[in-house]
Amino acid sequence: MFKLYGFAASNYFNMVKLALLEKQIPFDVVSMHGCQNPETLAVSARGKVPVLETEDGFISETDVILRYLEDTHPQTPLLPAHPFARAQVWTMAKEIELYIELPARLCYVEVLFGGRATPQALKAKALRDLIKGFAALARRGQFAPYVAGAEFTLADIYFLYSVDLAQQVAEQLFGLNLLDEVAGARDLLERLNGRRCAQRVAADREVDFPIFLERVRPVSVL
Repeated sequence: MFKLYGFAASNYFNMVKLALLEKQIPFDVVSMHGCQNPETLAVSARGKVPVLETEDGFISETDVILRYLEDTHPQTPLLPAHPFARAQVWTMAKEIELYIELPARLCYVEVLFGGRATPQALKAKALRDLIKGFAALARRGQFAPYVAGAEFTLADIYFLYSVDLAQQVAEQLFGLNLLDEVAGARDLLERLNGRRCAQRVAADREVDFPIFLERVRPVSVL
């Protein structure tokens, strides 16, 4: 049985967790936070989560884990069969990650953890990249009804665990409602949150997030 290392407050951990649940793959969760202690580095060379333990060893990086799950468990696919369509889904997933999730992440300490203010240069970069990222999503997203078309895919998993956090950053720091500037995005977010597996992930996150805040708050206010 697979073991998924990480913690329920992590959006990247939840991306992998939701994929496992949607594909109906049995797994156990091993609680682990990213750090540089020897025990963590023995599992993850970079000291990051999530990590998937397989019978052959450990796999790091969310997109690599998701590709592995798709390769080894194709019975419930989260990618289209046609190579071009698969490439389009991965493109959308990576654009959401690189141009929406990661820019918003620059401001998470301030917005989500109540910590120190984001340096002005990083805040300006986050604003520029978020505006462009949501504009790209508006151009590329189909929302018919899912982000890449008629079927639920890995792009929806990235969407679910990225755009809501980015929207919080945009609203609180910049007074912008970028999500509602993308036609169909708000409806899709509600649709995805209503999925049975996503509700299970959300329930676990709700329990873990206050615990995670207590863990990171002493560091984030320094």
